[in-house]
Amino acid sequence: MGATRSQKQVYFEKLKQLIAKYPSIFIVNVDNVGSNQMHQIRVALRGKGVVLMGKNTMVRRALRSIIGDYPQLERLLPHVRGNIGFIRELITANKVAAPARAGALAPRDVSVPAGNTGMEPGKTSFFQALGIPTKIARGTIEIVSDVKVVTAGTRVGPSEATLLNMLNISPFTYGMTVVQIYDQGNVFPPEVLDVSTDELVDRFLTGVKTIAALSLALKYPTIVSITHSLVNAYKNLLGIALATDYTFEGAEKVKEYLANPEAFAVAAAPVATATADAAPAEADAAEEEKEDSDEDMGFGLFD
Repeated sequence: MGATRSQKQVYFEKLKQLIAKYPSIFIVNVDNVGSNQMHQIRVALRGKGVVLMGKNTMVRRALRSIIGDYPQLERLLPHVRGNIGFIRELITANKVAAPARAGALAPRDVSVPAGNTGMEPGKTSFFQALGIPTKIARGTIEIVSDVKVVTAGTRVGPSEATLLNMLNISPFTYGMTVVQIYDQGNVFPPEVLDVSTDELVDRFLTGVKTIAALSLALKYPTIVSITHSLVNAYKNLLGIALATDYTFEGAEKVKEYLANPEAFAVAAAPVATATADAAPAEADAAEEEKEDSDEDMGFGLFD
């Protein structure tokens, strides 16, 4: 039975209040999510977010009724389809294991592992029907090698479902999955949730380097290029000072080094000599310590 006019009005008002209160919306898929699991999700989100479910036609009608106040919501309408819901601010991971059901669409590949199944030999027909190699070991069926029985994106067959249930394998997990994100008038795919801080920083730095390179090439100063411009200008001044009689404080040391490099080599030599002399002295001290310890023969002074 459909909702009454008063119920629809209450729903419209609730949706409008939530959109006014929260700037972000996660549109989520709730296929295969049972009522008990939905209750647990609502409990987990209590005080952190709000789950709002409703028929797609009613949701679209509610959104159209407030587009005059929130024109940006028009971008949301194309995504209101399928078994979806709205979640505000936070989605808490809540997944439950589920057995394979005949006819269900497999979200991932499913393989039966090698090993003893504990099943009696009379049930080998299930394995033979699926082409699973087996042998009888200690009066029970043993799977010889791992075999993929279900491929992601295909329907689970009756034989596969029966076998997986007999082996107590619940291969799938179901829960809310994000299908679209709405944030302050913009709509994003869920992949943006996987972007890490490091990736954002790397992309930002790449943009900064690109802007700096363009600014230097165009000789157009910007905040990111001014440091490079100053360093390059300083290098040009040093080049001019070295090629002419013009000088300044920063160029004096460079000119002195080029005029008398031997002086710098002599100044550096004592440091290198002191380091070289210290090494043999340390080696001698270590050798003496070793000899002293050898003479003890493992005994103390008063042993």
